[in-house]
Parts: sequence; structure tokens; C-alpha cells
Amino acid sequence: MKKIGVFVLATVWSFSVYAQDDLMSMLEEETPEENAAVFATWKTMKLVNLHSTEMVKKKGLDFRVAHRFGNMGTTSGGGPHNFYGMDNSADIRISFDYGITEKLQVGVGRSKYNELIDGSVKYRIIQQKEKKVPHTMVVYGNMGITPKKDIDGRYDDWQNRLNYVTQLLLARKFGDRFSFELVPTYTHRNSVERVVDGEGNILTDENDLFSVGVGARFKLTKRLGLIADYVYTFSEFRSNYKPQRYYSPLGIGVEIETGGHVFHVTMTNAAGIMENNYIPETTDSWQKGGMKLGFNISRVFQF
Repeated sequence: MKKIGVFVLATVWSFSVYAQDDLMSMLEEETPEENAAVFATWKTMKLVNLHSTEMVKKKGLDFRVAHRFGNMGTTSGGGPHNFYGMDNSADIRISFDYGITEKLQVGVGRSKYNELIDGSVKYRIIQQKEKKVPHTMVVYGNMGITPKKDIDGRYDDWQNRLNYVTQLLLARKFGDRFSFELVPTYTHRNSVERVVDGEGNILTDENDLFSVGVGARFKLTKRLGLIADYVYTFSEFRSNYKPQRYYSPLGIGVEIETGGHVFHVTMTNAAGIMENNYIPETTDSWQKGGMKLGFNISRVFQF
């Protein structure tokens, strides 16, 4: 109950600023000139691991390639003979996101990790404004399917290949340089592992996981910024299963705008790029050399 309580509190926070006044009546009191929308909270739709509240414009197509190399530290399989992880590829993702309206976008993508194929929907509920609307609110959801070979009978029922992620993204831009977001997340997997611990007890991973993520961006120059995010998952299985340690994904990066492209150089302990993979399956630690170099490159086409 504690994890659900924390998750609910994080979500309720987004609505508390409107407890005294009706939102629509507040907006009607201001003219567009007096209460302009706040834009460019983020440069792209993704930080390191987390989604941002940024959206593809109407009739825009965002083509994105993300690459994550292997572990850099020698204790985690990296080191000079592995060119500090550059010889390996933890995950590669190619995706397309299309803006149906200014508030609604859909997307598809394919990742190397778990051979994940996913479809997503992203919808902006509230846009931050200069007066009385203190943050932007976006809901994001995806459904993924894992088509990899069934080597242990886990996928005898095809529905066991499905997994889902739902996020509420709450972001605020503070001045011209700093942006911050809070991301309550719900992850559901139709199939999970059952394992035996060192004492012979059978432990079953949770089908449902609740997480809270935070992300930030600091603008250094017009074309250069720093990005970071962190996701904590509430999980009794991850706390009690000692033979396999699980860690919270932590990512940092540099964001570079080069004309029509936005380029990210990142470092994180998460192997998977998508929430469906990195939230339940991050097993590498920064302290043990489990950080991975990566990059994201985005190109937007307007039709």
C-alpha cells in the first residue's frame, strides 16, 4: 500500500494548484497576449531515459535513432579490450512519431533489447502559461510486444509477450534556462519470472510496477544544454531477491542542437532504451562500472 500511496500522491500533486479555482474560468480571464503559452521547455521528446512533455508539431514526423553501447567499467565487462563498451551494443532503437494535432501524437518503434516492437500515444492535457497555469501536463502510453524466440515455453500464450507503460508527465520551465519534470509511471507485464532464492524460497516478480521519475535540463547556450533523469521503482521483489541486484536508472547527458538535428551524448546504467525494458530490468550499477555511453539523434520532417 505504501508504494501505491506514494504514486497517488505524486499524481495528485499535479491537480492541487487548481483546488481553489476552476481552470477554465482562470484561462478565460486572461487574453492571449496577457497569458501566453510557455514553449521550448525541452528541446526534444526524450531526455536520457525519460520522455519529456515536448510534442511533435501537427503534421510533423520525428525520426529518431538511439544507440546504447556496453558497460564501460572493467568490473562489468568493459575495459580497454572491449574499448570501454564500444565494441558491444546494449540496445539500438529506431522510431517514428507523427503529430496528428498540436496536442496528439502517435509513434512506432523497434528496439534490439528484447526485440521490442512498440506503439505509443502521447497527449498534452495542459500547457504551461505565463500566468496561473504553472506547469505542462502530458499523458503517455505504449504497448510493446516481444517477438523473440520462445526457448523455455514462456510464450506458449502469445499474450505473455505483451507489456504496457503509462506515464503522467508534469513539467515546468523556470526562466529561460532550467526545466524540471516529475513522472509517475505504471508498468504492466503479462509474463514475469519466478525464481528460487538461496534459501529455496520461490519468488515471483511483480506484474505491476509503480515508479516515479524526475528529469531536468539546464540550458548553457542557445544550442547547448545539460540533461539528467532518474527513475525509482517500488518493488518488493527487487528488494528481497539478493542473487540478482536491481538498480534505479540514472542518466546524464549533453544536448547539442545542430540546425535541423538535436544530438544527445548520454551516460546511463540502463541497458534498455524503452521504459518497458529499463524500468523492470536495469541490473547494472554506476559504482560497479555499469555505465554505458550512448547517443540519440533526432530529425523532424514537416509535411
